[in-house]
Amino acid sequence: MGFQPQIAFVDDDDDLRNANRQTLELAGFSVIPFADAMSALRFLTPEFAGVVVSDVRMPHVDGLEFFRRLRAMDADLPVILITGHGDIEMAVEAMQEGAYDFIAKPYPAERLVQSIRRAADKRQLVMENRQLRQFMEASDETVPLIGQTPVMQNLRKTLRHVANADVDVLIAGETGSGKDVAAGLLHEWSRRRQGNFVALNCGALPESVIESELFGHEAGAFTGAQNKRIGRIEHASGGTLFLDEIESMPLATQVKLLRVLEMREITPLGTNEHRPVDLRVVAAAKVDLGSAEQRANFREDLFYRLNVVTVSIPPLRERKEDIPLLFTHFLHRAAIRFKTEPQEIDTAMRARLMDHDWPGNVRELAHFAERVALGLDELAGEQTAPPTGMLNLPEAMERHEARLIREALTGNNGDVRTTIEALGIPRKTFYDKLQRHGIDRADYVKGKSPPDQI
Repeated sequence: MGFQPQIAFVDDDDDLRNANRQTLELAGFSVIPFADAMSALRFLTPEFAGVVVSDVRMPHVDGLEFFRRLRAMDADLPVILITGHGDIEMAVEAMQEGAYDFIAKPYPAERLVQSIRRAADKRQLVMENRQLRQFMEASDETVPLIGQTPVMQNLRKTLRHVANADVDVLIAGETGSGKDVAAGLLHEWSRRRQGNFVALNCGALPESVIESELFGHEAGAFTGAQNKRIGRIEHASGGTLFLDEIESMPLATQVKLLRVLEMREITPLGTNEHRPVDLRVVAAAKVDLGSAEQRANFREDLFYRLNVVTVSIPPLRERKEDIPLLFTHFLHRAAIRFKTEPQEIDTAMRARLMDHDWPGNVRELAHFAERVALGLDELAGEQTAPPTGMLNLPEAMERHEARLIREALTGNNGDVRTTIEALGIPRKTFYDKLQRHGIDRADYVKGKSPPDQI
């Protein structure tokens, strides 16, 4: 974990409270001790990003009542109850109501530490999902260049600063990184936003067509030119011309574009008339035009003319902290589009999102979110496990037991009574096995999707 989890530890026994505090601090936790439940209740809020550990036997407000009040405040707050021998029935009742775990005295310190670590991981995921939902509710479909990493915050500041400078801009970035979004923002945040934003992908048009598209033509200028046509450059006068994949522009067209940039005038095909244009050009390239090798057939003088200001968009692999936020945005957008129920990111999905390098960047992530929303992507429901032959017998038995428990929980919608009847094991054994395998029964309650099984 990349942060120090906070633990609210509640116990009216001073010696036990202090001893557990020392143990947990040595394990890397930040401990906030409380001598009674009421003191803890005054401190804890739904924004508490940690775990609550409480003794069951306490005066005035016991552990079960304390848990119920916490659950009413925040049903997702993990609560671990520490019980004496005579309190196990009460603890089991709390587990049925949603307590995260109970630990019977006496217990080894590592048992408590392991339970807290799992609960803290779950709480971190809950808090992240809440932050993502809050961001989504505070934003709309036009959220520009989503990201909270410093590099994205600086990128947005740069674009706002450059937008009103009215200079030509070169945007560098890999395929799918959002160069078109950045170009659109340069227009929307500029004084030219009342004019046209005209986009042309230089790599999508054949050489025989691109000049006519850019500069326009008069009727009869060439075979098939029956009518006069206003070119993209002239149409963008007063606004912004966006040239995507400019590295693909033919050399002959580059020469003419250079003249347009220098003179701010065009000469349509089939006429000698020079027409002035009030133009701002934003060009985008997926290669480094400053490198002679990558520039290839792109004119050096055109590069320097365009390179008044260069804005670089980082690839997704260099800002991975933004991936959950982006994925949630695209998943909610896809859910609305396909009329499906939006999902939250669970531990397995988060690991997959963060482990992948996303060579297609934001565009690839958006397509993946659409497949997940439709339930079509193999990663969304993939069950991966090493071949049994690679495991020793105890490991294979543990994996098989965990799978049987998950299947029983799924088949019984997380109901404890019917699940333990199906498994044929005592209630306490059932809870011990849930703890050992890291299975959260609440994930299987009817109305929630079961988590990926690893």
